Amino acid sequence: MKREIEDIVKWMRETVENAGSKGLILGLSGGIDSAVVGALAKRAFPDTTLGLILPCESNENDEADARLVAEAIDLKIEKVDLTQTYRQLISSSFNSENRMARSNIKPRLRMTTLYYYAQDLGYLVLGSSNASEFYIGYYTKYGDSGSDLIPLAEFLKNEVYELARELGIPSKIIDKEPSAGLWEEQTDEKEMGFSYATLNAHIKGEKADGEIGEKIDRMHKNSEHKRKFALIYKRKK
Repeated sequence: MKREIEDIVKWMRETVENAGSKGLILGLSGGIDSAVVGALAKRAFPDTTLGLILPCESNENDEADARLVAEAIDLKIEKVDLTQTYRQLISSSFNSENRMARSNIKPRLRMTTLYYYAQDLGYLVLGSSNASEFYIGYYTKYGDSGSDLIPLAEFLKNEVYELARELGIPSKIIDKEPSAGLWEEQTDEKEMGFSYATLNAHIKGEKADGEIGEKIDRMHKNSEHKRKFALIYKRKK
């Protein structure tokens, strides 16, 4: 993973330079993926990397974990509380009975905030999705997938943990149960209905049996649109 870290850092620097930008910005959630991305960005741009803590009806423990990460990697951070913004949007429109429709507003508000800061600073926005999540579309379209660079999109979840250990991420974050933090007591594996270990094995060709395997394949197929740019109508010549 030392070589991978060196390659990612080099790629980050080249991408930012080619874009005529000055640095990188990311949302720091208190989870493993954003911690790894933050540590990589800090190595690439020690003086021009910013982490935003973006609570939105969030568990306050997540903010504490995000601050723990920032302290461990010496990352500059700012906090923007989006809770009232989220509630105002709901009250100005309607309160959907679809929990996912409501919850997915949160990462989209975070994306908007990141780009607001990024344009002001001349930075590029980092995404934190890993290969396991990318395969089944376990992220919000135009939310946490809304970014300029996605450093971990070819690393399975277990490899993200390997990167984290090499980067010196605190053990509390490494041992923390993965969660998107969309609602109280939500966890990735509980929502997906299978473990990351099962998903990773399936992706590598060790297909899961029965309904689980069928579900993973279905999620991969149904989320194909998330991995592509918006469809463009082609005029007839």
